[in-house]
Amino acid sequence: MFRAPRADGTWRNRAGRWRDRAGRWRRRTARLASQATAASIASPDPTDGTPPGTLGTVPPKPTRRRVRRGRRIRRPGPVAVITLLLGLLITLFGVQNVTGFSVLPTGLTFGAPAPPRKFPVLESSPPVGIGIRSLGLTAPVHPVGVAGDGTIEVPASDRRDEAGWYSQSPTPGQYGPAVIVGHVDTRTGPAVFHDLPGLRPGSKIEVNREDRSVAVFEVNSVKRFNKSQLPVERVYGDFTRPSLRLITCGGRWVGGSTGYADNVVVFASLVSARQS
Repeated sequence: MFRAPRADGTWRNRAGRWRDRAGRWRRRTARLASQATAASIASPDPTDGTPPGTLGTVPPKPTRRRVRRGRRIRRPGPVAVITLLLGLLITLFGVQNVTGFSVLPTGLTFGAPAPPRKFPVLESSPPVGIGIRSLGLTAPVHPVGVAGDGTIEVPASDRRDEAGWYSQSPTPGQYGPAVIVGHVDTRTGPAVFHDLPGLRPGSKIEVNREDRSVAVFEVNSVKRFNKSQLPVERVYGDFTRPSLRLITCGGRWVGGSTGYADNVVVFASLVSARQS
């Protein structure tokens, strides 16, 4: 913005004044530099205590430090920050697994496939029944434990039309994979999970719980694995969300203590819940 004209009729603006001032500073700096150069060339007086060759040298600029109460502020590096965050997340996952209470955002999955949609999280309550409308399946569910050989127990052969909830897994609707097992058939005919291989992604599975609520799961995939190569971590290790695993036998019959060579595993995720 221009100012009023001077008495001599010339115009001066703010930019012009700053240019004049900068010119004066440049001339003064050049004069001081020439004097310093001349002084550095001159031989120092060895009696004045100044080491030779130091006259006229420019000292290093002091490092600007943010100081609080006489101490330098140390900022944590990126590695320390990442380590702290990972430790916090691992601790929170441990709390969820032990207590069943949600303390992490529901979208946090650590690379696991995303659930079909936003999901609820339910309090602990054992399952008492299961229904799959697309298969025409309705069956009671009772708890089972660990067999003598270290595998999950299956319902007794005289309860072929019932499924068994592995009681050391989460209850359906809690964080983690609730595991329900059942026979594919017995000597007397087809059993409760005979038609599991016919499930398709998007099919709904309803699990009735002891607290009279219904946990609704959506099928993500149906896989078949050789019993000796079952991916344990994939089946039992995902605690990033509430999920369900239905497991039965499949593949070819080999007999003996193995029975069928494979396991059929249904992977499903919790999508909703309601009161029965």
